[in-house]
Amino acid sequence: MNLIKLSLNDVYIIKSDLKKMIKLCSWNIQAGGGSRVLSIVKSIAKSKSNILPLSEFRNNDSGNTIRNYLLKSGYRYQAVTHSGRNENSVLIASSLPFNSEIYPTCDPKFSGNIISAHFSAFSVLGVYLPHKKKHQLLEFITKEVSENDIPFIISGDYNTGVNYVDQKGNSFWYTDQLEKLKKVGFKDAFRLVNGEAEEYSWFSHQGNGFRYDHTFVDNNLAPIITDCYYDNQWRIHKLSDHSPMFLEMG
Repeated sequence: MNLIKLSLNDVYIIKSDLKKMIKLCSWNIQAGGGSRVLSIVKSIAKSKSNILPLSEFRNNDSGNTIRNYLLKSGYRYQAVTHSGRNENSVLIASSLPFNSEIYPTCDPKFSGNIISAHFSAFSVLGVYLPHKKKHQLLEFITKEVSENDIPFIISGDYNTGVNYVDQKGNSFWYTDQLEKLKKVGFKDAFRLVNGEAEEYSWFSHQGNGFRYDHTFVDNNLAPIITDCYYDNQWRIHKLSDHSPMFLEMG
């Protein structure tokens, strides 16, 4: 695959490859989906999304059911990280063709938690970052995307955020790594579109809200981002304990 180095003055190159709107649905489907798999897939199909980074996907019978139904729904191109049957991993499914890449050396314990889909004008890095566990995934991701020539979209369940902004308190780990990601040229797509709006994608049993799910985009892609939002109804209707995040561009 030939990757093109893009500057802010070369955004028209990306626009020429995005003649139609591209819609990305990033979603933590909660422990592989279980008995909710049909509702999950039906909701995804109705959303008319093109690209699906799904975290907490599992390589088991439920995972096979999800992949088969997505295939029937037009998501012909699929790639998943190498993880055990009961381990949380990441699936990327798409109606658009891509080349995939896994990262077996990204972290000693969590090598199945990130995967890339390389499209013609950009790449999508699907992520599932462990909750309050020591890992080096954000460091690896920051290095990987800063050294690559093609603009990246990094989307998934980060299990962190900005203290006092993406939660009321200050219990987030790895907030410093998010700042480093911004310093190498990435923007929080939700904040880019919605400013300081208060929004949460997951709630504790005590009713405390947390914005765990994020989409960061390369500065080169920022001018063509048209919307970024959560659909909290999917969470309220118990399809998952996380709200899906949608990114629209083109």
